[in-house]
Parts: sequence; C-alpha cells; structure tokens
Amino acid sequence: MKRNPAPKKKRNPKAKLIGRYIVADPAICHGTPTFRGTRVMVADVLEMVAEGMVWEAIIEEWNGNITKEAITEAVSLAGKAFLEHANEYLIEPAIA
Repeated sequence: MKRNPAPKKKRNPKAKLIGRYIVADPAICHGTPTFRGTRVMVADVLEMVAEGMVWEAIIEEWNGNITKEAITEAVSLAGKAFLEHANEYLIEPAIA
C-alpha cells in the first residue's frame, strides 16, 4: 500500500526572510521577527543575550527550538543594524 507523503508547508508569500534563520511573517507574531519554524521572537533572545545568559542556557530555555547558529545570526544582524542607525539614538554629541 502506497502512502501519500505529508503535504509540503507553503510559505506565506508576504513573509520576509531576514537571514538564514530569521523571518518576519505577518501570520506569525504579527510580523515581529522570529526564528524560522518557531514563534520564538528574536528580540526576546537578544534580550537574554544582553542580560548575559550563556547561549546554551538560552537554547535550553527555548527547548532546543533555536540553535547557536541562529543566535549568532541574530546578534550579527543586530550589530549591523545598530551601526547603520546609531546616529538616530544620539543623546548628545560626544565632546572630543
């Protein structure tokens, strides 16, 4: 007896791939960037990194639904975004 293979998940055409591991899909968490295939928001993981949590603990906290490579990508993209937009957040000019 032949079995029908599981239907392939169709990707939402409005979803935007931000990186290899990160997506912004209006159908998931209102379009907030999440890690692909999860509802884990990138901002939540970056906050954990900023608080100094060990990456292995972060992965465990999310039950292995994200990887070290995914966290690396999120931190890298956050750094690039900061460098591109740092001037928007100036409190006052630095004194030389």
